[in-house]
Amino acid sequence: MDIGTISLVLVFGLIILLAIGMPLGFASAVLALVVLVMKFEPTLLLQPWTFGEGMLTSRPGTGALYILTQKIFDLLTEYVLISVPLFIFMAALLERSGIAKQMYTSLDFWLSRVRGGVAIVTSLMAVIMAAMSGIIGGEVVLLGLIALPQMLRLGYNQNLAIGTICASGSLGTMIPPSIVLIIYGLITETSIKALFTGAFVPGFMLASFIILYIVIRTQIRPEDAPLPDPQPGDPTGVQKLGMFGAFLCVMGMGFGSLLFLRALYFTLTGINADPDLIADPITLGMGYHLMPLAIFVAGAAVMAFLVFGRERTKAGWEHGKGLVPPFTVIGVVLGSIYGGITGITEAAGMGALAVFIIAVARGEASVALIWDSLMRTLRSTGTIIWVTVGAAALAGAYTLAGGPNYIANLIVGSEMPTMLVLLTMMVILLFMGAFMDWVGIVLLIIPVFLPIVKRLPIEEIGFIGQLAPHHVSIWFGVLFCMNMQVSFLSPPFGPAAFYLKSVAPAHISLTDIFKGFLPFIGIQMTALAVLLIWPNIVTVLL
Repeated sequence: MDIGTISLVLVFGLIILLAIGMPLGFASAVLALVVLVMKFEPTLLLQPWTFGEGMLTSRPGTGALYILTQKIFDLLTEYVLISVPLFIFMAALLERSGIAKQMYTSLDFWLSRVRGGVAIVTSLMAVIMAAMSGIIGGEVVLLGLIALPQMLRLGYNQNLAIGTICASGSLGTMIPPSIVLIIYGLITETSIKALFTGAFVPGFMLASFIILYIVIRTQIRPEDAPLPDPQPGDPTGVQKLGMFGAFLCVMGMGFGSLLFLRALYFTLTGINADPDLIADPITLGMGYHLMPLAIFVAGAAVMAFLVFGRERTKAGWEHGKGLVPPFTVIGVVLGSIYGGITGITEAAGMGALAVFIIAVARGEASVALIWDSLMRTLRSTGTIIWVTVGAAALAGAYTLAGGPNYIANLIVGSEMPTMLVLLTMMVILLFMGAFMDWVGIVLLIIPVFLPIVKRLPIEEIGFIGQLAPHHVSIWFGVLFCMNMQVSFLSPPFGPAAFYLKSVAPAHISLTDIFKGFLPFIGIQMTALAVLLIWPNIVTVLL
């Protein structure tokens, strides 16, 4: 059977199976079998009594079936895949412990007298949580539990509160360590570390757009974000600034001391005396770094206790210490990856262990906490794995049938301008994102789209700057993640809306939630346009 007919059957079959409520993993697996039969043994459809005589059935374990099962096995035995349940477990611990709540309290103190401060705090908290775990659903639920009641109590505009929580809560898609980027890297054989590096600037750009929108909107419409009534004894702006400066000095002392001890250990053990390190020295870990680090720690101590004063430093620490555990976790996870200490998987394990140790130190660890976190991890990982198996089977079957080459020749042969091809892909991704989970999209669509993008004239990608050929996969991965940002808010099945609805007050309907998304979808589309116009923004740190 020709590949054009198979492609039509595949598209309509997927729509029908999803419309009747079949889970994506099972729908993909069923269609994978249909594709194989249509391509390699079509007689089974018209003459089922010939079972056992065709290419698929007479030689089990060989040919197309063998290649397909081997592809699925190789995917599920990828070492990096272990990082997915570890990051989910870390996010579950964060959600159920008091770490996130104390972080919110600390941020709220510093920005409480700023117009729209609670919404800004919510966005900043989402950025920090995204940099800790990269899980989307848990962030939206947690922010809905902590921030939504606070904003509604203070009289914030309901649409602003809803949109801020859901748009900020979905930042885990973009900001490393993003599970979406991990799965994309596995499927496309792209360096996950390079994807993380490339996503930094676009991720924080999107977060900045959200915060900028909050600031501008609340300045134009102050009634959307009333300031809380001042309380007796609240520090003034100058006093609070001094307390924050003292807190930063204490943080600098702690961080500088850790770096000093690290360099001292490398020096005493002779690790940094290795001749191979002369050309490539350990960052802030050589013997000649000891004196500057000691001076930095001493200077921070002088600033904290002599310039700012003991009382102000003590008050600053009391109000800011809630930020220490989150930044510690971020330092453990991202620091170990970019410091060359561990890979992605080991960093995920270290992050989960760090969160557990912090929970123990805070007296929050319990059997119930661990059990609930493990159960959530099992459910979430099971869903991802089943979708991965089904979608990988379908993508593999369609590839064996010649689908990607057919689509590539169809699009490239149409002689459409490069940007029109990319815009067409974006529309397809946005449409699919409104109805499908991101796991299915990355496994089904990306293996088809990425080869097409690699065949496009690279000088015609974007309008500002030019990508290097070896950066195309990284750029397209970040572009895909930005699309998935939009999909989390897109009606009718935007998952962020349902996550928030599960914890929102009864008077807030799904219609209200989707209505609050509209300006934030516009912000996400603006960020997507920036990536298309200026692709080199992805390669700034590469």
